[in-house]
Amino acid sequence: MRLLVTGRAGQVVTALAERAGDGLEVIALGRPELDLAAPDDLASLFAPHRPDAIVNAAAYTAVDQAEKEPDLALAVNGAGAGAVALAARTLGVPVVQISTDYVFDGTKPVPYVETDPVGPVGAYGRSKLAGEQAVAAATDDHAILRTAWVYAAEGKNFVRTMLRLASGRDEVAVVADQRGCPSYAPDLAEAIVRVAEGLVAHPERRDLRGVFHMSGAGETDWAGFATEIFALSKAHGGPAAAVRRITTADYPTPARRPANSRLDCAKLRAVYGIPMPDWREALTRCMARIEASGTVD
Repeated sequence: MRLLVTGRAGQVVTALAERAGDGLEVIALGRPELDLAAPDDLASLFAPHRPDAIVNAAAYTAVDQAEKEPDLALAVNGAGAGAVALAARTLGVPVVQISTDYVFDGTKPVPYVETDPVGPVGAYGRSKLAGEQAVAAATDDHAILRTAWVYAAEGKNFVRTMLRLASGRDEVAVVADQRGCPSYAPDLAEAIVRVAEGLVAHPERRDLRGVFHMSGAGETDWAGFATEIFALSKAHGGPAAAVRRITTADYPTPARRPANSRLDCAKLRAVYGIPMPDWREALTRCMARIEASGTVD
């Protein structure tokens, strides 16, 4: 299968590129030739690569900055996603759209399912919801995959931020009243590939299309996540710090974060047969990779 992926340097794109092999070819297209803030004729851009499926992983992801640049976020995550899906329809191939828990308001007391009412509370969430709607309007041949709390052994993410902070201090204050499901980028990449394979192999199956939740199994809060990171790091002689549990009110940000980012992935497991790995097991693999690289930026 030849998978065309939008984006070039993101955590999921990087993991997808590493997943290539064993019959999977991954072509990643990003700026400057592909700019979702001002998409041109994407079908003509994509066509020479002869993709079997397209994954839209490119996005405006600066959650706080989006409050200052709502139009740019909407252009990239909304209209840009729609343009990718329209190109996929023109080429007659399925599209996989990567979305987020931020389409919800975070007030539900239990994990969210795909049919729950959406209600984003910030510019980033509104832009990603607009992208979901644009993709669905452009083509029926789509799978929208919502994920949350994405991290990897490389790049800018919570795991690497915690390790960097622990390198210079004995205690780190971490929010403890936001709950979610940490999602390891290589596990997301594996699930994305399997979804794309299903779409390509079974164009007649409507149940493979639509919205699915895709995040690590189990749940924690940010402080619990940090505690586990430090425990694993300390066990291998890496940086560690004590975690001071604080509230969201103690750490104000321009954009409001959902208090509940937990996603129920039962539909993905039932329809595609994809069980997402437990977040603790995935974090262990991530930490081993960081240890092997010997670098914490």
